[in-house]
Amino acid sequence: MKSLFLPNTKLSIVSPRVSFGLLLLRLVVGIAFIGHGWGKIHTPFSWMPPEAPVPGFFQGLAALAEFGGGIALIFGALTPIVSLGLICTMAVAAIFHISKGDAYQVWEIALLYLVISIFFFLAGPGKYSVDSFMDDKFRR
Repeated sequence: MKSLFLPNTKLSIVSPRVSFGLLLLRLVVGIAFIGHGWGKIHTPFSWMPPEAPVPGFFQGLAALAEFGGGIALIFGALTPIVSLGLICTMAVAAIFHISKGDAYQVWEIALLYLVISIFFFLAGPGKYSVDSFMDDKFRR
């Protein structure tokens, strides 16, 4: 179980080219998550309408996952844990929008971010990340 949450940045399949691609994806997705979480982090426990079925505590977790998770993704820090929070948040968002019957464009982005978060959970941040730097420091 422990190895599931520790990024393995030393995999032979993570070439410099792949790591550069992961870096670009982390930057773009991290900035997007910060943008989505920016308004929520200002009122973390009440950013949804009062009639929303989501308790304030979970709204706060979602705001933290999006805003803080976006920052962490940019740096490639704590990637497995951050990705897990984003997976939960985006799964709930996608299910919520689909069940409401929202237009395709509304739930499509949540589903896309869900899949990208699953990808980062499984693949890790790549060599150009804080996780990789810390891995180098502590595994010597």
